[in-house]
Amino acid sequence: MNDSWPSHPDNERYPEDRRSPWWEDATGNAPLRSDDSAYREAGIPREPEVIRAEFAPRPPQPSRARWIVPLILFVLTCLSTFAAAQGFQRPLEGLKYSICIMAVLLSHEMGHFLQALRYGAPATLPFFLPMPFSPIGTFGAVIAMDTRRLDRRALFDIGITGPLAGLIPTLVFTIVGIQQSQVVPVVRGPAFMELGEPLLFTYLTQWIKGPLPEGYTLLVGPMAFAGWVGMLITALNLIPIGQLDGGHILYALLGKRANAFGLFLLLAAIAAVVIFGYWGWLLMIFLLGLLGPEHPPTANDEAPLGWGRVILGWLVLAFIIVGFTPEPFKL
Repeated sequence: MNDSWPSHPDNERYPEDRRSPWWEDATGNAPLRSDDSAYREAGIPREPEVIRAEFAPRPPQPSRARWIVPLILFVLTCLSTFAAAQGFQRPLEGLKYSICIMAVLLSHEMGHFLQALRYGAPATLPFFLPMPFSPIGTFGAVIAMDTRRLDRRALFDIGITGPLAGLIPTLVFTIVGIQQSQVVPVVRGPAFMELGEPLLFTYLTQWIKGPLPEGYTLLVGPMAFAGWVGMLITALNLIPIGQLDGGHILYALLGKRANAFGLFLLLAAIAAVVIFGYWGWLLMIFLLGLLGPEHPPTANDEAPLGWGRVILGWLVLAFIIVGFTPEPFKL
């Protein structure tokens, strides 16, 4: 085998007088790379070029807490909603209610989450909030999101998609659930709990069952109850204060003027609790006051919405009128 390298003594293969100091490394050794002219001048064929490869660091992996904590809360909320419908005594009814209400909450939160992905807004997975030892078993769900990078239109789309997505299964479960529920005589007793009826729920009941006779009421089944809870949670989320969905929508519609309206609404809610004795709302009013009635500005408050979004926004906010009841439970 012929060697393609000419025979040179070791001290002449790269003659010192033919080296240029600028292409030596710090130790005086011949570098791995040099220019072609220096090799040709020394009469030595160019060595194969060696390229040093530097491996880029692995991209950061998602933290386990990113999905473990939401998963644990999801399971706990499934259990708390199952127990709220007396699932340990009547498993079928408990399972039916738990599946239906979790479908409502999941649809609502995934509406927000998918829109956040669409607009590139940093957002967490949904955090479901179990509420054991309560009639409904859950306090809803939340997503932490940074809206400061969004413009007005993106804020509107993210804020309104959640309630719209949640309303679809809510209305389906309400209609089907009322059809499955029975009209029974009113029975008063220690275990009797009467539900406050939103206007929409009352209208659907009369549409499906007809006017109820005097002294009769609708004994709601687990699916209808899940629809009722879905209406209540959607209406509460649409209250136009601060970081609630309604706060996002109203800020997109009115800009900074929405902050003054949110403060007025919070003070009016406090007055209503004191005057009418709706003490069950104290916790929510406390949380709203803790979060603050103001909405932070977006990256561009002047981005146009278009008439379609403006009309849709006011229509969705009007759902509070037909979906909210100030006294949900009448013991």
